[in-house]
Amino acid sequence: MPNNRRPAPTPVELDDIDREILNALATDARIPNNALAARAGVAPSTCLLRVRRLQESGVIRGFRAELSPAALGRGLQALVAVRLATPSRHRIGAFAQEMAALDGVLNVFFLGGANDFQIHIAVEAPDDLRDFVVRHLSARREVAFTETNVIFEHVAGGAGL
Repeated sequence: MPNNRRPAPTPVELDDIDREILNALATDARIPNNALAARAGVAPSTCLLRVRRLQESGVIRGFRAELSPAALGRGLQALVAVRLATPSRHRIGAFAQEMAALDGVLNVFFLGGANDFQIHIAVEAPDDLRDFVVRHLSARREVAFTETNVIFEHVAGGAGL
């Protein structure tokens, strides 16, 4: 996205130990260092140094808690595809930031292809979803098209390493 791009990270060479550490952290980011070291087959001090190197090199971008929208009263999730009108292309970066700041928005994906964005949202009820699309998308001049898909179930993938 213009004006908000992160520089592409330089690929980092990973060995089997790094991959084991990353897979373990992707499964459980709260795993204690001594258990992580045992799983990777290295000393705890070596494991700690490797995790720090993976953080400093940008392979590990952060550790966060995965929250349940349903447990927080937002049991309805949807993906809303958005296509901007051609004259509004210069606002792609600003549009993404504005969407990300809205209540209930979990993720904003900038896409290649027919649509410009997928907005992942969690709301309490169908009326809230309709209101979001109408107020924050359909009412905007720069939005040429929206398509809303309700998420019935989400199955997370593995780290893929």
